Amino acid sequence: MKDRGKKHRDVVSWSRFFWCTLVVIFSCVIFTGFTFSTFRLLFGETFRPALVFKWRAPVMESIPGDSPVTRSISIRETVMLPDQALIFLNYLPSARLFTKEDIDCVYFSAESSQRQLRKPPLDVEGGGDRDNQIVRCPHQPRGFTVSLALKSSGHVPPVGPSHRWDSLAYEAMIDRDNTTIVFVKGLNLRPERLSNVSRYECVYGWDFRRPKFLLRSDVVSIAQEIVRCKTPLSVLNSPRRMSTSNNFVKVSVRLKGRGIFRSIARPGSGLRPGNDPYTRKQYEMCVCTMLRNQARFLKEWVIYHARIGVQRWFIYDNNSDDDIENVIDNVVDMLLSKTKDIDKEVNYNITRHVWPWIKTQEAGFSHCALRARDTCEWVGFIDVDEFFYLPSGLVLHDVLQNQSRYSYVGEVRVSCYSFGPSGLKHVPEQGVTAGYNCRLAAPERHKSIVKPEALNSTLINVVHHFHLRKGFEFVNVDKGVMVINHYKYQVWEVFKEKFYRRVATYVADWQDDQNAGSKDRAPGLGTRPVQPPDWSSRFCEVTDNGLRNQVLRLFADPETQTLPWQEVGEQGNLRKTRNKRKA
Repeated sequence: MKDRGKKHRDVVSWSRFFWCTLVVIFSCVIFTGFTFSTFRLLFGETFRPALVFKWRAPVMESIPGDSPVTRSISIRETVMLPDQALIFLNYLPSARLFTKEDIDCVYFSAESSQRQLRKPPLDVEGGGDRDNQIVRCPHQPRGFTVSLALKSSGHVPPVGPSHRWDSLAYEAMIDRDNTTIVFVKGLNLRPERLSNVSRYECVYGWDFRRPKFLLRSDVVSIAQEIVRCKTPLSVLNSPRRMSTSNNFVKVSVRLKGRGIFRSIARPGSGLRPGNDPYTRKQYEMCVCTMLRNQARFLKEWVIYHARIGVQRWFIYDNNSDDDIENVIDNVVDMLLSKTKDIDKEVNYNITRHVWPWIKTQEAGFSHCALRARDTCEWVGFIDVDEFFYLPSGLVLHDVLQNQSRYSYVGEVRVSCYSFGPSGLKHVPEQGVTAGYNCRLAAPERHKSIVKPEALNSTLINVVHHFHLRKGFEFVNVDKGVMVINHYKYQVWEVFKEKFYRRVATYVADWQDDQNAGSKDRAPGLGTRPVQPPDWSSRFCEVTDNGLRNQVLRLFADPETQTLPWQEVGEQGNLRKTRNKRKA
């Protein structure tokens, strides 16, 4: 009897063990088996109910002794550029946003956990956008790591991962066709060439070190630094998960057999246009530019182009330190105050977009083209030292209206004439258009005005022009109708700033010993910013007073002969608007 009772208890024990094990296995399947990598979700433009998992971001830990203020901020991640560090912040929903005056950049030695250095930040970008605030810190000394400290408490916020700039997915947006456009540094692809999509795949998630918990999708196209991906329905249908500061899904690209690029790119924080592409746009003519520390030239550039028909400006700011926000506010203020003297119908819409990514002008222009597509019929891609000049006295509307008669025209190419110092040794008081009047005889290359709706889906461009969709062509504008005056070789104190760094991806910096004979470089200059003795007389083959005379006729005060941009300065009397105009 004892043996039979023992056997009975053994049977009961194993039975319980079997059912307990089955429950555990089933639970694991439910909660960990159905990971994102298990599914190849269906893609499509028609939304249907889809199985979507509730992704949870890690909860911030409370540090003993911290005040509620110090617990309200953390460092989401850091990107190390060659000359500075970009520190991305996370805030709790109710937290106050910090300013440049609230924060210090602190540097730790690798050999000690004690703070060694403290410096003020270069700037705090993002204004009131708690999901996209960036602290720009000076480059850390060799052997140090960078973090932040609150001045009020000395508290160092929790620190997220740090990324190298040379291999990073840095921006993303969801396009109107529901594909995701990812901007990636480090692909090292050839310019103007499509690459083989089968070598890559797109991945979505939070932690790309854990491949089991990633959504994967096909690459539609890949060229230069731009990858277009099929977007999983669970991402498209989950806007709430992409609208909380601590809970953004990220996207990256995997090179098969090589691994996944690190990423800070969040498609939920990008652009998702949805307007009818065939409706009339709000603006006929817009311009996009990328600049760094050129605020002093921005006034003349905007005021002049407003007069000839530009209605909308996209300013991509590449880490400026020259108070460009206040300059933009002052320019708009001045233009509005002088509307009665210029044109009552002028609309001055200028937005500054923080674009901290170095040597990415082509990618930035593609990004701008997408942002402008819903509101701009035409977009000109020019620099702040380039001015459209219409010798016959026409305005941009006349030229574009003429080209719009032909439905196949998607891009208007305009020849560029490069102007030299024109005998000057100091910055001309009346500005570049009235100050420089001597140029090279032959045009150097061209710049373009494009219809964003005509752009090829790959978004390939080489700064000067874009690739167009099938059915669209480019046309060259006659030089007697319109040219671009490019004030490329200005007085030395201005020109030497070009040695700092070039913005385009596929051109060498001037201090690099590469492509010495390229038109992208200054003929006769080496790799160091050393002024040649005859600089002021160089690049002068033809005296050209065309735009100079037109500017003086249109803008000069009849009594003082001063130009409107001369009246706008750091000590001017114009009020500064408090409403920051940002994208």
